[in-house]
Amino acid sequence: MNDWKIFQAGKEPHDDIQHLPPPPSWRKYGDDNKSNENKNKRGATFQARAEDVELVNAALYLRRPLLVTGKPGTGKTSLAYAVAYQLQLGEVLYWPITTRTTLKDGLYSYDAIARLQDIPQKGSNNSGSSENNSNNLSEIGKYIQLGPLGTALLPSKRPRALLIDEIDKSDIDLPNDLLHVFEEGEFEIPELVRIAEKLKDVEVRTAYKDKTEHTYQHIKVNINQGRVQCNNFPFIILTSNGERDFPPAFLRRCLRLDIRDPNEKELENIVKAHFLDKNNEVEFLKEAEILIKEFLKQRDNQQELATDQLLNAIYLMTRKYAPAGQNKDELIKQLFKSLNP
Repeated sequence: MNDWKIFQAGKEPHDDIQHLPPPPSWRKYGDDNKSNENKNKRGATFQARAEDVELVNAALYLRRPLLVTGKPGTGKTSLAYAVAYQLQLGEVLYWPITTRTTLKDGLYSYDAIARLQDIPQKGSNNSGSSENNSNNLSEIGKYIQLGPLGTALLPSKRPRALLIDEIDKSDIDLPNDLLHVFEEGEFEIPELVRIAEKLKDVEVRTAYKDKTEHTYQHIKVNINQGRVQCNNFPFIILTSNGERDFPPAFLRRCLRLDIRDPNEKELENIVKAHFLDKNNEVEFLKEAEILIKEFLKQRDNQQELATDQLLNAIYLMTRKYAPAGQNKDELIKQLFKSLNP
């Protein structure tokens, strides 16, 4: 293959797709083991600043959530993976927030419709028997799943890790709704509380997925009398792009970290962390330095750029077959397109 372009206008069908090089380290997919390795690498390559380290440790000591604010692409979410990776907290529980998100979405879900649909099938021969009713009651756990926040509040020997992403996009009530949970570290599942006298322990699913993490053994847990109470407050990072203000009562219960754009030296360290295993390191660093300077030039001209745009450009421009000449300059321009509307 003597051209970097796999797809070309007007070309007949071909098999050149098989010649694609390995994907960037941050864009690998596959089985559970590989998926988990990629998440770990995301944490391992994060370059934390001194102020990041100070606030993370303060949050760990004080058992307080950490509200992290910054522009898109500054590493807000990666910080959560970095802490979980180094402190061996297991899988990072992820809760993305939208305008429709409620507190219950984070705590648990109960599929009442599926349960109702299953009851006639299992009880069609003797739907009124006490034995059948008892069986239906014992299987309620099949229809309940803890959400990311609910899973994070399960008892554990070490804190669990929870990332609440883009809290500033939430409904106006959600930050206040979180206050009681953050203060008490507990919640109840009403569907289980109502049957606690007849069925004290119910096994339910959690939000954990990764099979290679030690937290995967908690993919299912027993809930006693419908109540979940943490004994180690989870390490919680809430990210915000600064699109709204939060009520003082909410801010009082969080520590706040503002992540700034990385400077030139910090960008160099980030690039090295992701591309350290390049074969021709001298040529690679020369090309990367040019792209970093162009990236900073565009950012200094009031362009809003994310660090992963720089990583994308470096990955493409340091391939064996890479764009050249005017095509290269035009592609870099497109890759460094501002995030501003």
